Amino acid sequence: MEHKLQLIKKIAPDLTEEMIKRYRVLKTVRLLQPCGRRLVVLSLGMTERTVRSEIERLSAQALVHISKIGMSLTEEGMEVLEGLEPDIIVVAAFGQIIPKSILELPKYGCINIHASLLPKYRGAAPIQQAVIDGEKESGVTIMQMGTGLDTGDMISKIIVPLAADETGGSLFDKLAEAGAKLLIATLPHIFDGTAVYEKQPEESPTPYAGMITKQMGLMDFSKSAAELERLVRGLNPWPSAFTFYNGKTLKVWESFVAESDDLNQAEPGTVVKADKKGIYVACGEGVLVLSQVQLEGKKRMDADAFLRGCRIEAGNRFADKKE
Repeated sequence: MEHKLQLIKKIAPDLTEEMIKRYRVLKTVRLLQPCGRRLVVLSLGMTERTVRSEIERLSAQALVHISKIGMSLTEEGMEVLEGLEPDIIVVAAFGQIIPKSILELPKYGCINIHASLLPKYRGAAPIQQAVIDGEKESGVTIMQMGTGLDTGDMISKIIVPLAADETGGSLFDKLAEAGAKLLIATLPHIFDGTAVYEKQPEESPTPYAGMITKQMGLMDFSKSAAELERLVRGLNPWPSAFTFYNGKTLKVWESFVAESDDLNQAEPGTVVKADKKGIYVACGEGVLVLSQVQLEGKKRMDADAFLRGCRIEAGNRFADKKE
């Protein structure tokens, strides 16, 4: 449908812009229904004013019904959407189960660009979880969407190695690029019928990668320094790993495991040393060096600069809550 509209755009550019905008709103409401206007705004990246205006027009045309529980397509709205006959629907990082009526709408079905090597890391946060778990490689799987969550038949894969300093953000960028290339290579095989569909096993070899929350970033120093170092990288840039110092939140952006275990003679969460390289914190196993931090209300900075303005010395402790 989008391709057809682009062709029409050459003839009537102004009209086509409105058609594309209205079509996108209509399609998004159908995917999310019942939904509020704010969710449509976030999904499409349009302004609140634009979405409100388009919804009002679609409602006036009896294509969208607005109720107390949210917006949904009317029967006529669904007929219009079905009449547009998309050849295929491609989804990436959508995070919700798509209704069966939508899955059956396109000629070639709906496919998902999933940021893991399925069946590993099904769920909403496979990228961060792969870093946190210390995986050596990740990748992208293009799969046929079904009624389950990331359980459909696999069509193609590409492997992406993880660097030793990989973060959630850097891996996201790598997988986005790899996924785009894989999609371009895969679509012709779907269209000409040569694509091979491989069923997934019922059980995944890894736990479900649930949605990331801010609370996941709270550093538990009873864990090993190696585990916490991976947590710092996995949750960078969002929501970031953090701890508490003197009643304030201290975000930890970069860290590394101290080479010597001789420093680990204190209770977990206790500072054993502080120098230009960072703040050395005792863990359940080993010592973690906080090398780039950000105190609540302050800028992100290297530990050397941070320590010039904030006195931290051996014996100080980090807390797991604001005191």
